[in-house]
Amino acid sequence: MSAPSNVAAPLKSLPADMELVLKVIPLPADVNANGDIFGGWVMAQCDLAGSVIPARHAKGRMATVAVNEFVFKQPVRLGDILSFYSKLVRIGRTSVTVTVEVFAERYQAQGEYIKVTQATFTYVAIDDNGRPRPIAQV
Repeated sequence: MSAPSNVAAPLKSLPADMELVLKVIPLPADVNANGDIFGGWVMAQCDLAGSVIPARHAKGRMATVAVNEFVFKQPVRLGDILSFYSKLVRIGRTSVTVTVEVFAERYQAQGEYIKVTQATFTYVAIDDNGRPRPIAQV
């Protein structure tokens, strides 16, 4: 019998073309009334994870300027070990765009991963007055 269409098939490996930038386990305080982890909590963790690569390029203050895409594919559950992978998409004159993919290692299924979220963020380098500043091109 096949799995229902709304349940993702587990993966045996994680992305080799992306960088692991954050690992976290949600706590009971992060659970909503349905018993799943709040979407807003997941979004906040994605924003933190997404900022790792841009920080290397901005070399100073930066701010999230856009959430270009955010897709919840599967619920995040209490006890999941979440792995956040990121990859550079684009470096502009003042901004950096990255993609973030989140994989859950379920408490009851260690060693198997399910993609639960994907997002694309744009961060802008800012000066002391909060205005965009150029990023040194490499």
